Amino acid sequence: MTLSPREIEDRLEEAALTLRRLPEKDRPRGFHSAWPEVVRDPKQAYGYDEGKPMRVVPSAAAISRMEECFDWLLWLDPEDARIVWLRAENMRWKQICIRAGVVRSTAWRRWVAALVTISKKLEKQAKTGAKKRAAQEAVAKPGSRPRESRTEAQDNGQDALNFGRDIRTGFAAKKG
Repeated sequence: MTLSPREIEDRLEEAALTLRRLPEKDRPRGFHSAWPEVVRDPKQAYGYDEGKPMRVVPSAAAISRMEECFDWLLWLDPEDARIVWLRAENMRWKQICIRAGVVRSTAWRRWVAALVTISKKLEKQAKTGAKKRAAQEAVAKPGSRPRESRTEAQDNGQDALNFGRDIRTGFAAKKG
């Protein structure tokens, strides 16, 4: 699978959205209290407030794509991965620069370089995967016959290093 840096950026943004959409029990725990929330408004006490929007749970395919993106981030330097992930969460460049401790142009350069690195590694994986598939298909072709081992070639009276040519027939022809 070869993806352009723009497509990788879109996949990372989708992964950040998927992580936000996961139910609370599956997400890391933050600060919380066992006490019920304080009612600050009389309308809220009687249930006249707006309800929370319904959370849409992501599909299994979206979660798989998110986990794949997490694997991509492991290929990067931790600081670059942090910049890429903060940008995927739609954080502003100013906040990213403050957290990373770099100026905006450096943060942008590192972000672009990280996306290109991911793209190159995905391309390299796709090429090695295609080579493996081609080798497996060549072995698994129904019309092909497997190569003979050296012992089988010797049993047939042919030298395996002689590429199937029989030396003995030449000697028999000279005698006769």
